[in-house]
Amino acid sequence: MSEQNSFAQESARAKSNINPPVFYSAAIIIVAIMLFAVILPELADSTFKSVQAAIVENASWYYVLTVGIILLTCVFLGVSRYGNIKLGPDHSRPDYKNISWFAMLFSAGMGIGLMFFGVAEPVMHFLTPPHGDGGTVGAAREAMRLTFFHWGLHAWAVYAIVALILAFFSYRHNLPLTLRSALYPLIGDKIYGPIGHAVDVFAVVGTLFGLATSLGYGALQVNAGINHLFPAVPVGTLSQVVLIIAITALATISVVSGLDRGVKMLSELNIGLAVVLLLFVLLAGSTVFLLQAFVQNVGYYLSSIVNMTFNLFAYEKTDWFGGWTILYWGWWVSWAPFVGLFIARVSRGRTIREFITGVLLVPAGFTFMWMTFFGNSAIEMILNQGIVSLGEVVSQDVSLALFAFLEQLPFATVFTYVALLMIVVFFVTSADSGALVMDMLCAYGEGSTGVGYRIFWAAGAGAAAIALLLAGGLGALQTMAIASALPFVTVLMVAIYGLFKALNIDAQKQEVLQLGLTTPLPAQGSGAWRERLQVIMDFPNREVVQRFVDRTVKKACEEVAEELRNSGLNAEVSAPESGQVVLSVHQGEEIDFTYQVVATGHIQPEFAQSNTSTQEADEAQKYYRAEVHLGEGGQDYDIMGWSREGVINDIISQYHKHLHFLHSLR
Repeated sequence: MSEQNSFAQESARAKSNINPPVFYSAAIIIVAIMLFAVILPELADSTFKSVQAAIVENASWYYVLTVGIILLTCVFLGVSRYGNIKLGPDHSRPDYKNISWFAMLFSAGMGIGLMFFGVAEPVMHFLTPPHGDGGTVGAAREAMRLTFFHWGLHAWAVYAIVALILAFFSYRHNLPLTLRSALYPLIGDKIYGPIGHAVDVFAVVGTLFGLATSLGYGALQVNAGINHLFPAVPVGTLSQVVLIIAITALATISVVSGLDRGVKMLSELNIGLAVVLLLFVLLAGSTVFLLQAFVQNVGYYLSSIVNMTFNLFAYEKTDWFGGWTILYWGWWVSWAPFVGLFIARVSRGRTIREFITGVLLVPAGFTFMWMTFFGNSAIEMILNQGIVSLGEVVSQDVSLALFAFLEQLPFATVFTYVALLMIVVFFVTSADSGALVMDMLCAYGEGSTGVGYRIFWAAGAGAAAIALLLAGGLGALQTMAIASALPFVTVLMVAIYGLFKALNIDAQKQEVLQLGLTTPLPAQGSGAWRERLQVIMDFPNREVVQRFVDRTVKKACEEVAEELRNSGLNAEVSAPESGQVVLSVHQGEEIDFTYQVVATGHIQPEFAQSNTSTQEADEAQKYYRAEVHLGEGGQDYDIMGWSREGVINDIISQYHKHLHFLHSLR
């Protein structure tokens, strides 16, 4: 894959850093739908219902099939030879620690939904299952299995595959951090034209309406919670509109602060509050029963996952399927550009296996615990404790489910406030994360240079949620989630094919590189072993290594480049800074060869360190290596002290492997 990126150069020249075809096309489509919803609410409501009915009737098989393929793809990538490939150069390290990483992807991916449906969905499945009688022990077991199905591996697989595609092409192949890059193996530089623009427009529109759906759910629940604590505050559209405006304003403040401050801080706060609330429900309820139920629920879910994945209720028609499973699949897919790009943004430096394992298992495990502790507790209250009023509240108003459930536990008022705070913070986190993502999609994957566009998208998400609430409440929100996902899931199928083509190339190159590294000796002849040992035992400082790179390595690269030019190849040597030399050989339409040497600092082994403890000693305890980086990143070996001939031989050896790699692709 060529690393020449005219698209990045174009973006660097743009003053506002905005991609006009994507930004204006997406904005026009979104504004047109919002105006339609606000100006003609009755017509919009009937249209949305007709669209949803048509999709459920004619395209439900397509959603089920594609989501099933996505989950199988993720599992395969996690266990296959591709799992060792890094989302970035070979020498890259994760940008965030695991705790921060889990907190950010979880808050962006599930937050408001868990608060809204953690009690409501299990209870609704328990009372009105898709088949059989409700209110029984069998219905309780089935309710948890269905809830796990909707919130488990399938949802996170959709997020994971989009994030993986984005991270792989951006961090490993220096393409824009937008979905268009996944089509590079299929259409090449055409991703920078109308086809690429159209893909990013689909992603922006899907992101905004998926986000608006969650904001609408959040507004309903915050309104219900405030009314529960303060009855003087009415439940209604006006209150929900005011709440959306207020919380969107908070999200705007957060989005202006950026990813490393606002979003990261809010995500870590919310995961902390979630753990506190989760432990409270576990300890205040039937602790042993909940732990038993958790283990059994997971086993029951895993034992029937294949059957559930492809069950379309073809032989037993039911409205339940379209109102639940298809809604969720559309919701996850419509959220995938947003959550996927956000996860990609915070996942640089991880291997594909580590990434798949983390994104699939850790959030899903936490989600299963949440649904078990809240859902099973609520079902147990109705089934065994006779608190039928809880089921009646859930049936009448799902937004009150969480608060009605907490009323049955000790310290109800305190933890109702905690839950309400969590909903607000999840609300804000989703809105500011979504605004950052849409800003990146409209700005070449880099984000706009100012805050104006980020503010525009934060406000736009709130405005879309308000427009859809006015046009038909939850029904309109659900329809837009399902409808906006339909074109995107088709793009995603093509992108997965492109990902496999690119991964196959990378895997072949790794195999070629692993054929064996023959490192030339720094000296030959009698007594050479002493010189070799001296090089190994030496721990040079920065200046020594920089001088070696700037002189010996650069001279070796220049000699090789001159010989390659004499052979008709386009070879050049550059020195970005002291201690770095890059030899680039352009291979026309094929993959270029890059040989770079970088002076890199490391801590000395303990036996070689001095006993000084002054501040100046910190740098003295370091030593530097002249490390070789290829196009894929660092190769983790040191050529410091090698002769010029030794360096030349290493360049030739790596170039020989590169030519063998190109041969294997033909």
